[in-house]
Amino acid sequence: MRNIKLTIEYDGTNYHGWQIQPNAITIQTAIQDALTKITKTQTSIIGAGRTDTGVHAAGQVANFHTRSQMPLISFQKALNATLPRDIVVINAEEVSPDFHARFSAVSRCYRYTILNRAYPSALLRSSTYFFPESIEVRDADTACQSLVGKRDFSSFQRSGSERINSICEIYECRCWQDQDLVYFEIEADAFLRGMVRAIVGTILKLYDREDSVNQLHKILDARDRSVAGASVPPHGLSLLRVKY
Repeated sequence: MRNIKLTIEYDGTNYHGWQIQPNAITIQTAIQDALTKITKTQTSIIGAGRTDTGVHAAGQVANFHTRSQMPLISFQKALNATLPRDIVVINAEEVSPDFHARFSAVSRCYRYTILNRAYPSALLRSSTYFFPESIEVRDADTACQSLVGKRDFSSFQRSGSERINSICEIYECRCWQDQDLVYFEIEADAFLRGMVRAIVGTILKLYDREDSVNQLHKILDARDRSVAGASVPPHGLSLLRVKY
């Protein structure tokens, strides 16, 4: 059996997230269906991150096992010819039998993009969150950097999540601006369900307060989702890369 690692880019607008769901179109379903058609064998894939409905990816990683001897470049070309145009395999490589896209990962990095100006965009509407209010990017970045470290992030976990362990270690968290676009980027060893969107929403709620960092840490210490800010919409979020 060969173990094939795929790096995948997708626009999540028309999908109910990554993970297979009954009676819903997902990224995982689309790729598995394409692989099954190409290999003529029922094929399952494992993803590095379970992106939610409407969330995009620039560097999602998945792996699958196959007995097919098809060359890697042929796998990539066949998948891209079979998949919908909003899902693209940007790389295919053979990896060791024990490689697991999810459990072998040491970190994942997400980026949230905000269009910060007085008027929206027709072209960027599906990949950015339009936020017309002024953002003090320097203060937002200070708040971001204060989150670096290992701690309980349950205040930023979606209500009803089944995950028991809410401890994550953030390696890097920053905010910066490039013309009309404001970016939040977070790299961590693990993420809770809805964590990035809740963090960004909370910082946007607190950014104009002088004690925003203290307030942010009070929210963390509360370990209560109801005290944090509302989550920002999913379409501004993208899984940027996965490190192994």
